Amino acid sequence: MKTIAELDDFLTIPSQALMDDLRSLDGDILILGVGGKMGPTLARMTKRAIDHGGLNKRVIGVSRFSSGNLREELEALGVETIAADLLDDMELAALPNVKNVIYMAGNKFGTVGNEHFTWAMNTYLPGRVAEKFKHSRIVAFSTGNVYPFTNVLSSNCSEDTPVNPVGEYAQSCLGRERVLTYFSHKHQTPLLIFRLNYAIDLRYGVLLEIAKQVYEGREIDLTMGNVNVIWQGDANEYAIRSLLHTDSPPKILNITGPETLSIRWLANEFGKRFDKEPQFIHVEDSKALLNNASKAHELFGYPKVSIQQMITMIADWLSHDGVTHNKPTHFQEREGAF
Repeated sequence: MKTIAELDDFLTIPSQALMDDLRSLDGDILILGVGGKMGPTLARMTKRAIDHGGLNKRVIGVSRFSSGNLREELEALGVETIAADLLDDMELAALPNVKNVIYMAGNKFGTVGNEHFTWAMNTYLPGRVAEKFKHSRIVAFSTGNVYPFTNVLSSNCSEDTPVNPVGEYAQSCLGRERVLTYFSHKHQTPLLIFRLNYAIDLRYGVLLEIAKQVYEGREIDLTMGNVNVIWQGDANEYAIRSLLHTDSPPKILNITGPETLSIRWLANEFGKRFDKEPQFIHVEDSKALLNNASKAHELFGYPKVSIQQMITMIADWLSHDGVTHNKPTHFQEREGAF
């Protein structure tokens, strides 16, 4: 892949399983927070699956659309758009009542010094959304940051692991889950909490950050020595298909790849492709933020894009000066300060 158009096309290829699941799903699909890192490709994948499957469903994306050409790009693909500030009660109330909602809006980076906004977005707003869409199915994006660090030699955190979030961002995300769960009980709203760990695109993500450090000869901190990742296209497909698995009380699903990946190993793999020797500092801690997504793999199958494919694609993209976003994941953060 050499262009953004080719990348976006690859990211949004709809599988037969996705088309079959959408055929079983009644109603249109509303994506709240479509302007984020994953929203545009999730909307496009949904629309492509509907079109390829010959289905009669609308896909509606909601965002502030305050800059760039995303709104025009989505509408050119057949995705309907609504410009709205979800924190504005009148604008939220004016949104159409749609049977299926994928809730992606939230705030992470810039939390330090602006904690009140993060709590408003991640904990207050979900209650407003849950009241507005109490008769809908809701798949709500969350994060593996709600879990404690776990020993890298363990089986990682499953959905049954007691939560213990570190830092205000992760605490506010647990707040989102608790508030949504309250309204699911109150209104019997079918809900699925989608705890995602590190989606990977060629333009951003954990693997790109490691690749750039190797390529540019910068030191790689090994303290957070292990990580889970999943290709963004696979994560998006899981999110759409999760609409068929909502329930009340809510279902919780961890979403990531099947491997526990060593940062040292990843850097060495990129080193082979770039013919460069990675430079390391510090040593691996015995604990890391790691999730077990075996329940999701049972429901949806293993991710279609393997870790070796991701490494090769990212190395090639970086070598050919592909466009990248300046949106670091801060996966190395151990104190929860984002």
